Amino acid sequence: MTELKGTSLDILKENLEKMKQDFPEAFEEGKINFDILRQILGGYVDDAREKYQFTWNGKGKALHISQTPSMGTLRPCHEKSKNWDSTENLYIEGDNLEVLKILQRSYHRAIKMIYIVIWSQLTQRQSGSPFEAWMAHTKIA
Repeated sequence: MTELKGTSLDILKENLEKMKQDFPEAFEEGKINFDILRQILGGYVDDAREKYQFTWNGKGKALHISQTPSMGTLRPCHEKSKNWDSTENLYIEGDNLEVLKILQRSYHRAIKMIYIVIWSQLTQRQSGSPFEAWMAHTKIA
């Protein structure tokens, strides 16, 4: 039987462990020495100051939040799922980031597609349910 863990992946911790295995000399007292890491990586380091980036206010905070483990749990919603018994599709409702963090451990390499729907409360009130609101205002090609 597989032991279930009560949290999502701790990506930051796992990445640091991988780096410690691959580049142990770049760590001093448990912290990364970026000068040593740059020396190790040599010509693969891009020191150019000007770059095109996709950025927004709060991006750093969002990245930090995305790397913290989640303690949430997913529960199936039979009532909102379509053809529950005959399909492999799951209907999940919740905060996008929290749901994705929870899915990451249990469904790693098993999910073929995730469709995220974002709607406003005004649109929801006009049509009754989030899914109906999305369908009413979405064109599918």
